[in-house]
Amino acid sequence: MTAAPQGANSASTQYDLGEIVRQLSNLRTNSQKSRYRDATPAMPSRVALQDIADGLVAALFPRHFGPAGLAQDGIDDFVSETLSTVLSSLRDQVHLELTLAKEWEGSFYAVDPERGPAIVAEFARNLPSIRAALETDVRAGYDGDPSAKSVDEVIFCFPSVAAISRYRIAHRLHTLGVPLLARIICGIAHSRTGIDIHPGARIGPGFFIDHGTGVVIGETAIVGRNVRLYQAVTLGARAFETDENGALLKNYPRHPIVEDNVVIYAGATILGRVTIGQGAIIGGNVWLTNSVPAGSHITQAKVLKTSFGIGEGI
Repeated sequence: MTAAPQGANSASTQYDLGEIVRQLSNLRTNSQKSRYRDATPAMPSRVALQDIADGLVAALFPRHFGPAGLAQDGIDDFVSETLSTVLSSLRDQVHLELTLAKEWEGSFYAVDPERGPAIVAEFARNLPSIRAALETDVRAGYDGDPSAKSVDEVIFCFPSVAAISRYRIAHRLHTLGVPLLARIICGIAHSRTGIDIHPGARIGPGFFIDHGTGVVIGETAIVGRNVRLYQAVTLGARAFETDENGALLKNYPRHPIVEDNVVIYAGATILGRVTIGQGAIIGGNVWLTNSVPAGSHITQAKVLKTSFGIGEGI
């Protein structure tokens, strides 16, 4: 089949659509053969997971993200109906991931598609604890930002709340054994907010990210209670370990531990399995690859003096 854009006359605009489709099919087939043991399983749906995450957030905060005109006496019915729909859809997506994972070459976690309903049931039982944790995050946002005029403003408007709410949902799914779904949900939040939190990271209550754009929190990071970050902070890995064949190792601790009541200002980069002690303050644009004790105040000048032996002012 030959096609051309409407109104195009030049021969250079002609193309063979059938040939393009055939080549794409061959490439897709070869790629699938390299990834799966036997079958070509169905994939989870990013569109469905976006709806699931949005529905869960609406059920957790129905007065803010429920339908317009939702009456007070109708909130419980809305939450019940929303969760019934969302959890049913989530069961389908969990089954798809577990079925898909069985076909992965070298799959690094045990999978059983029959566990899907139990995973979703356990996740549903955890929704109240997720809501309770988010309450502390919202309060931290209100208490930590003088521009916030109300808690409602924080819930409605702060990208931190949008990202953390989806992180907390995704983290529970990750710990229950469906890391792909969790990663997709966090990826959707990243595309919306510019905040990139891996669902495997462990983050305590009272977490707040001011502004937020450009924040990166790696898979094995551990963040304590009442921690505040500013925009463009990175909690990343310093280097990647490899096996004897040069392949990257996976599932080992490689990101920072941030203890309780730490503040990390804009642009700071903290790399490797280092510990930022309780109550420390890390200044803007600081680059850290070593641990610092509790109560430390780290600025660029102090880092340079310690690292390179130069004098105070920079």
